[in-house]
Amino acid sequence: MRLGLDARSLGIEASSAIGLRPLRIAGGGAVARHEIEPMVNEKVDAALQLQARALTGGLGGTPQSATGRTLADYRRKVRSNRRRLPKSLAQP
Repeated sequence: MRLGLDARSLGIEASSAIGLRPLRIAGGGAVARHEIEPMVNEKVDAALQLQARALTGGLGGTPQSATGRTLADYRRKVRSNRRRLPKSLAQP
């Protein structure tokens, strides 16, 4: 039950970050470039880090612990973006 709630929370949090990103990118120029490049890189980096942790047992010994730790890791990253994006939109 807990994993389902965590997955649902991640989906809700991610959708708000996904909604804010086009607003930042729409302005174009250097601001958009500084948003797009890290956006792509952070997804690749997150996947590679989680893969390495999974291969070395760093996500736990059960499917449930691996899933829970993976969700927690992604939620941390999404939460960080959700805090950052509204602040960057408010700046001229």
